[in-house]
Amino acid sequence: MTRPDVATVVTVRRDASGRDVASELAPGTFLAPRPLLPAADGLHLALVGTTAGLLAGDDLLLRITVGPGARLHLREPAGLVAYDHRGGTSSWRAVVEVAEGGELTWDSQPFVVSSGAAVTRTMRVALAPGARMLWRDTLVLGRSGERGGGVRALTRAVHDGRELLVEDLDLTDPDVRELPGILGPNRIVGAVTALGADPGGPPHPSRMDLAGPGAQIRLLDTGAPAVDRELAAVWRSWRASYGTAPRTGP
Repeated sequence: MTRPDVATVVTVRRDASGRDVASELAPGTFLAPRPLLPAADGLHLALVGTTAGLLAGDDLLLRITVGPGARLHLREPAGLVAYDHRGGTSSWRAVVEVAEGGELTWDSQPFVVSSGAAVTRTMRVALAPGARMLWRDTLVLGRSGERGGGVRALTRAVHDGRELLVEDLDLTDPDVRELPGILGPNRIVGAVTALGADPGGPPHPSRMDLAGPGAQIRLLDTGAPAVDRELAAVWRSWRASYGTAPRTGP
């Protein structure tokens, strides 16, 4: 009998001295949280891969909790590849909760969907009043020379009990997604999303303001370098505003 996949759990709180500390760092089947060097702007962690990638039947689950007034900065040193599932399916799920005055930044690396893969990718975010999150995310349809498999990316972010961003990005059928007006020839879909606060920064032609405090810039291209360069500049600009916000909470 196959054992269920184990979730990766990260729980961060602000202690009585004002430091951001991890109260739980539990490695999962696919990712393990690892502390990085101490910094004054919050707790910095890396999500390190412990397997080669996603195969048919895999269920990657992340549970991220940021306590009142705490600051957590996540980085992924390497991307994740969903390999040919040979008729099967897999899932990637993240459940994020940020308490009042808390802050999460998540700089993820590309998620590559190989030909033959079929992945459902779900992000669920709950932000309390005064909480905010900055997320950088890139989907790559296929490895070099591949058309790419199917992925359905579901995002639901709630701020102070109200829906801030609800999206169903269905890229499961290559014949449909390659139509003009959808992706066309593009195989890179990258975005920087600010939730819970206006990130400021200079105007951008691809910026979309959300149904509440926050914004998203999404870019499409046939190759990763151009998207990566432009999103990196957006990330640096928006990230700078996160380090200057006053702390709230206990």
